Amino acid sequence: MEISDELAETRAQGWRTLAALHARIEDVLERDLQRGHDLSVSEYSLLDVLSRQEQLSGCYLRMTQLSRAVVLSQSATTRLVTRLERRGLLQRYLCPDDRRGIYTEVTAEGRALLEQARSTHDDTLAEALRDAAELPELAPLVDALATLQAAPKA
Repeated sequence: MEISDELAETRAQGWRTLAALHARIEDVLERDLQRGHDLSVSEYSLLDVLSRQEQLSGCYLRMTQLSRAVVLSQSATTRLVTRLERRGLLQRYLCPDDRRGIYTEVTAEGRALLEQARSTHDDTLAEALRDAAELPELAPLVDALATLQAAPKA
C-alpha cells in the first residue's frame, strides 16, 4: 500500500517539527545542566532513570534495559555508566541470580547531585516549553505534550 505524496510530506513535516522541538530543549538543558552541575543531558537522564526505578520498585535495571530507557546504544550506555562510575555517582555489581548480568545503582553522591540538578532540569524544561509555545510552528506540539501530561494515568 502506497501512501500519497501529501501524507508522506505531512509525516515528514511532523517529524521535522518534533526534531526541532527536541533540539531546542536539549540545547538549553545541556547548557544549564553543564553550567550548574557538570552533568550532560544523557548523564542526568541516566541518573534519573536509575533513581526512579530504585524508588518505584526497589528493582535494578540490567544494562540492556537501561540503554533502552535512556535511548542510547548499549555501547554508549556502557561508556556513560563507566564515566559516571569513575566520578563516584554510580556503582555496578553482578546480578546475584545470574553472574552474566550487571546491575547499576546510584550512589549517595549521585543521588545528592541528582537532587541538586533536578530543579535546574525541571525549571529549564518548563521555560524551554514556554518559549517554544510562542513559536507558531511549535505551539501545537507543545500543546499536545501538555495534553499528554494532563491525561489521567490508567
